[in-house]
Amino acid sequence: MQKAVTSAESFVPENRTLPVLRKAVQACRGCDLYRNATQAVFGEIEEKPKPGQHGVAVMMIGEQPGDKEDIEGRPFVGPAGKLLDQCLEEASIERSQVYVTNAVKHFKWEPRGKRRIHEKPTMREIKACRPWLDAEMETMAPKLIVCLGATAAQALLGSSFKVTKQRGTLQDVEGLAPVIATVHPSSILRAQTDADRQQEMASFVADLKRVSKYLKETAGS
Repeated sequence: MQKAVTSAESFVPENRTLPVLRKAVQACRGCDLYRNATQAVFGEIEEKPKPGQHGVAVMMIGEQPGDKEDIEGRPFVGPAGKLLDQCLEEASIERSQVYVTNAVKHFKWEPRGKRRIHEKPTMREIKACRPWLDAEMETMAPKLIVCLGATAAQALLGSSFKVTKQRGTLQDVEGLAPVIATVHPSSILRAQTDADRQQEMASFVADLKRVSKYLKETAGS
């Protein structure tokens, strides 16, 4: 009986450039999520690094691609991505200089009528996909990592980490750039009332302003 593949490690190429990784991820069979996804969705940054430039200012990690991301093959292009763009602008962070990605590269969903509804990935699936995230962090060498939501935060900071209690604070993890965790913008969209949504958005922007402050304080270092 053939042993089930439970990690993406053997699919990650040794050549760690973004174009090579983005192409290779489409062949990943490190877990079963690829079976129901349209394609893998890798991270991206709008602004190309300047000659001689190494690394990016900030890397933002969400949970997984959504329905629109799965179809388009790009991260954060759906409603949550649009809200993220708006909040980054309010926090004076250049969206074009932010590398955005997800802890899991394939869309996990369940059918509900004609719609495909997001289903939370398991810890086994998150761990299986971790080699891709490690390759991205190594390749992009961010000065700061921002985890959007509990899944991304617990993937890097451990299962006991609580975003509700520790959001917006700098966390040190051996071998990684400093990490700040906050909510995922999709949670703001799920707020029950307009007042709740405005309050959640204000808290999210406040966290992003801490990110902006950190980047300004460490500029040139």
